[in-house]
Order: sequence, then C-alpha cells, then structure tokens
Amino acid sequence: MGKNNKAFQFRIYPTKEQKELFAKTFGCCRFIYNQMLSDKMEEYKKTGKMLKTTPAAYKKEFPWLKEVDSLALANVQLHLERAYRNFFERPEIGFPKFKSKHHSRDAYTTNLVNGNIRLFEKGIKLPKAGVVKAKLHRQIPEGFRMKAVTVIRKPSGKYFVSILFEYYADENQVRGREERERKVIGIDYAMHGLAVFSDGSKCEHPDYYRKSEKRLSREQRKLSRCKLGSLNYQKQKKKVALCHEKVKNQKRDFHHKLSRKLADEYDVVAVEDLNMKAMSRCLNFGKSVADNGYGMLLNMLSYKLEDRGGKLVKVDRFFPSSKSCSQCGKVKQVLPLSERVYRCECGYTNDRDVNAAINIRDEALRLLSA
Repeated sequence: MGKNNKAFQFRIYPTKEQKELFAKTFGCCRFIYNQMLSDKMEEYKKTGKMLKTTPAAYKKEFPWLKEVDSLALANVQLHLERAYRNFFERPEIGFPKFKSKHHSRDAYTTNLVNGNIRLFEKGIKLPKAGVVKAKLHRQIPEGFRMKAVTVIRKPSGKYFVSILFEYYADENQVRGREERERKVIGIDYAMHGLAVFSDGSKCEHPDYYRKSEKRLSREQRKLSRCKLGSLNYQKQKKKVALCHEKVKNQKRDFHHKLSRKLADEYDVVAVEDLNMKAMSRCLNFGKSVADNGYGMLLNMLSYKLEDRGGKLVKVDRFFPSSKSCSQCGKVKQVLPLSERVYRCECGYTNDRDVNAAINIRDEALRLLSA
C-alpha cells in the first residue's frame, strides 16, 4: 500500500473577530516573507553566503508577530527556502519576488500538532481562531489522517480552508484493473470546443467566459470610473471578482464531471503532451485556449485515474497524430488546418480529429507495451 496525500476544500464563515485575526495572519506572513527575503539578499551581497534564520528571531524586534499562529510563520520560512532552492536548481524559474499587499494571494498554512486542529460536524477548530463555522459538504473517508490546513481568502471576500490528508492507497483496485482487459481511449485537443475522442464522440466546451464577457466588461468599466481606493472602488472590485469567480467555478465543475466520467469508464486515457502556453500565443487563440481549460482537465484526469489504478499517458507533442493514417500508417507531408476530413490513398476517410485521436490511442498502447 502506497502513501498518498489528498486535499479537500470547504467554505468557512468566520466571525468579525476571526476575520480580523485572519487578516493579521495574512499580513504577518507577507511581512515575515519580505523581511527574511530582504535580509537574505543583504547577507548574500555582503558575504556571498546564505543567511539562515527563523521567524522567532524577528519577534523581539516586532512583538506583534506573537499575536498570530507561529506555525503559519514557520511555513512561510519553508516556502521561502523552497523558492531559493528552486532558483538555484532551475534558474529559469526566476528569483523569489517580494509579496505585494494588493496583489498577493491571501492565504496561510498551519500544521496539525497535539490536536490543535479538529473537525466538528459544523465547524473546524483552528489555532488562535478557535472554532470556525464551516460547511463540510463531503465526508472524510475512513483512514484519512489530517496533516495541515490552509486558510484562504478569495478576492470576492469568501473564506475557505483546504485540508491536507495523508492516506494509504488500496492496491486491490489497481490489481483488479490490471487483471482484466484494459479499456483505452485517445483524446485529441480541439481548439474550437474541447476534445475529440477515439470512439468518434466529441465534447464541446460551454464557453463560460465568452458568455460572461458582456457582463464582465460592464462591471470593469464601472470599476474604471471609481476613484482608486474609495469605498465604492472596493465594492465594485468585489463585484468584478465575483464575476471572475463564477466563471472559474463553472469551468471547474464542468471539468470535474468530465474527468470523473472518463476516470470511471476507462483504465488508460491517452493525450498529447501539448504546450498550451505556446498555443495560446499563436494564431490569436489565447482566449479560446484559456476559456476551455484543457490543461486543468488533464490535471484532474491524472490524479483521478491514479486514485482508481488507471493511467494518463502523454504522447510526444511532435508525434504526427494528425498527418498519419490510422489504418495503413502512411504519413502525409502536408496537411493544412483547413482540411477537416482526413483522406488517405488506401481509401480510408474519417474526421481529421477522430483520426488523430485514434493515432494517439494506438501510440499510447505501443508505449505501454514497450
């Protein structure tokens, strides 16, 4: 049995006092991150060595740091050190940046120590904050052990907790999938839509962002007319955030349902390893790529298949899935995007995207058997 981690997110409804404590904690975490980063940079300039320090060293100079959860500050130190290591191991990631009060994510993470965090039927006990009212809309599976909790404040003003659990995966389900014949499906990405499957079916994306564009542009125009920093500005800013949040939730809900359906029905899902960022930059497809959220779907598919003993196989992006005939294997040298029906010299004719999905499925089977 393998050890795994899984997080569940629940909405919480803090009181006025608890909101003030959360705001203090967000601010203290941001402050200690910036202070430690600044000191590390100064030390490196002077001596060329890495400064090793802890949040506790700053509490004498800044006593108000004692008002918030110490584990939240300790996690800030871990995040900063991880960012430093990532930069030196992979410089293309970039050097750690200072956190802005207005543009940074409002969140902090605390760990379970000696029962300081507990779940109740209608709430959750958090360090310093006490019991916070929560909507626990799903039951935690048996055998899941709590590790950490992240408190999040969204731009819309809503509060959530993301609870990280540790559990041991049941390998019986994995073994059962291996014993029977595997069900495999190939997926070809569709720019105007979402996906085309090797069985001939297609999945159209509802285009939530494009449907909300008119309302969103109206609310953003109102925001642009408000005086920066005024009360009306803050109110209107929250309305814009709510518009964006609704679109985000609609997209996530759609992808969760589709990925759950695919993970339940198939043992292996084959996809192309596409560079979505590069695709969004070319041919003015940025809005279409961002709207359908194909990358989000693949992330969800990956962990849901893994939970059920399945596998997501990524085929090389340079594999000629569109140009190859899925019957005879012959590869066309030229295939313009305007040609939507694939016709081969062997007499095979099929929809261009369905033919590509079949080739992706067959290539994944070849990779698995190799």
